[in-house]
Amino acid sequence: MAEKVLVCVAWPYANGSLHVGQIAGAYLPGDIFARFQRLIGNDVLMVSGSDEHGTPITVRAEQEGRPPKEITDHFHEEFLESWRQLGISFDLFTRTGTDNHREVVHQLFLKMYAEGYLTVSTMEAPYCAFDARFLPDRYVEGVCPHCGFDGARGDQCDNCGRPLNAIELVKPRCRFCGRPPEIRETRHFFLQLPKFEAALKEWVARQLHWRPTVLNATRSFLDQGLLPRPITRDIDWGVTIPVDGFEDKRIYVWFEACTGYLSASIEWAKLQGQPDLWKDWWTGENHTYYFIGKDNTFFHTIIWPAMLMGHEDVNLPFDVPANEYLTLENAKVSTSRNWAIWVPEFLKRYDPDPLRYMLAANMPETRDADFTWEEFIRRNNEELVATWGNLVHRTLTFAVRNFDGKVPTAATDVSELVEERAGQTLATVRELLGGCHFKEALRETMALAQYGNRLLDERAPWRQIREDREATAATIYGLLTLINALKVLTYAFLPFSAQKLHGLLGYQDELLGHGWVVERLVAGTPLPTPLPLFAKLDPAAESLAPTAAE
Repeated sequence: MAEKVLVCVAWPYANGSLHVGQIAGAYLPGDIFARFQRLIGNDVLMVSGSDEHGTPITVRAEQEGRPPKEITDHFHEEFLESWRQLGISFDLFTRTGTDNHREVVHQLFLKMYAEGYLTVSTMEAPYCAFDARFLPDRYVEGVCPHCGFDGARGDQCDNCGRPLNAIELVKPRCRFCGRPPEIRETRHFFLQLPKFEAALKEWVARQLHWRPTVLNATRSFLDQGLLPRPITRDIDWGVTIPVDGFEDKRIYVWFEACTGYLSASIEWAKLQGQPDLWKDWWTGENHTYYFIGKDNTFFHTIIWPAMLMGHEDVNLPFDVPANEYLTLENAKVSTSRNWAIWVPEFLKRYDPDPLRYMLAANMPETRDADFTWEEFIRRNNEELVATWGNLVHRTLTFAVRNFDGKVPTAATDVSELVEERAGQTLATVRELLGGCHFKEALRETMALAQYGNRLLDERAPWRQIREDREATAATIYGLLTLINALKVLTYAFLPFSAQKLHGLLGYQDELLGHGWVVERLVAGTPLPTPLPLFAKLDPAAESLAPTAAE
C-alpha cells in the first residue's frame, strides 16, 4: 500500500540568486528523495517557498532604495525558473507573502497564545539612535561571544553555527551606519520553550535513525537548557501580529517561515479543490522529512517541533537529514564577496544533470565537502561521459546497426546474470535512498555501470557476432536490460538524461510510471537513432569558477 511521504525543503530568502551550495545543502537531496519515493509508488507532497520576510530582504531593500516586495517578486520568479531548469520537482513552491500563509500563521499564533505557550514580556534590544529605530537581528553585526568571529550577525554566527540574540554580540555595530547601538527595552511575544523541554528530550531520545551530526547537535542544544525565545520584532515588513497593541511589530521570520511547511501544504490542498487533503500527509502513521542545511538544525529539531506540539494533532518530523556546508575551491561560500557559483549563470551555459551529478557524488551529508571546477570537469568527462554514457551509447549503437534497429530476440543466459546483479543493486540503493544516504546510493549505481562496461568488454559483441549471432543477441539483450535498470537507478539523480534514455530504449511514455523494477524490453521494439546522453567538457574552456570581489 502506498505511503504518504511529506518532503519539506528549506525556504530560501528571496534577496538574491541561488548558488550551488544551497542546491547541495537542501534542494537536490530533497528532490532526489522525492523522486525516489514517487518511483517506488508512494504518494509524495514536496513543498517549500520563497521566504519574503527575512531581514536579508529588508537589508537589501534599504541598500538599494527599493520596496522589499519589488525584490521578492523578482527573485521568486527567478527561483521558479531555476527549479524548472534544474528539475527540482516541487508539488508547490509558494511564498510567505500569500493571504493563505498569513492566515495559517495567525491561527497557530493565536492557538499557542491561548494555550499559554506565547507570552508577552519586556526585553532589551539594540537601538540605533542615529537611525532612530530598533535594530532587528541582521541589522546588527559584531563579535561572536562563543568563537570570537568578527562578522557574526544578530541571529546567528556563520562561523560556529550557534544561534544568537543580537544583544549577545561583543562590540556590536549598526550594519548601516556602523555606530554602536544603545540598549533599550521593548515589548515582545516569547515562545516558552521551557514548557516543551521535557517532551522534546523524550522525543529526541527516540530519533536514533537521525544522522549523528544532527542528533548530536540537537542533544547539545537541549543539554544547555532551553530559554524563552522572542518571536516578534520591531519591524514593519512581515506577517502582522493578530493581537491589539502590536500593530507596529511583526511576527519574526523563523516562527512564520517554519509555519510555511504547513501553510504550503494547506495551500496545495486548496488548489486541488480538497481543503482538508493536507491532513493526509500531516497526521497518522505517515512520515515527514525536512531537508535543510546544518545552520538551520536548531529551528527544525527544537523550535518547529515545539510549535507542532503546540499545534497538536499533527506529526513531528520523522527525519531531518541536514547537510553540512559545501565550500568552494576550499573557501567558504560568501555571497557578499561574490565567492559563489550562481545557479542562473550556470544553467545558461551547462546542462543540469552534470551539476546534479557532481553535487550528489560530493554531497556534504556528514562533513563539509568542496566544489572545484576541476573536479566538476573530471566527474563529467570520466564518470558521466566515459563510464555511464559510454556504456549506453556503445550498446545502443551496436544494437541499432546489427539488429535492424530493434531490440534483439530475448535470450536467457546473460539476461538472468544481469537481472540478478541489477536486482541486488536496486535493493541496496532502495535501502540507501530510503535512509537518505544519497552519496553512497550513487556510488552503488555507478558501480553497476562499471560492471556493465566490463561485461561489454568481456563479451566483445563486435567479435562475437562474426561467429555466433544468437549469442551476440543474448549479449546485447542482457546489456539493454542492464541499461534499463540503470535508467531507473539514475532517475532520481539525473532525471533529464534518464528520461532521454527511456525514449532511446523505445518507450513512448514517462519513465516514472514504470516503477522500481528490473524491466525486460520487448524483443522487436524499434530503437531510435542513438544520441549521446552527455557532452564532454573542455578543461581548457572558460569556467564559472568564482573570483572574490575586491
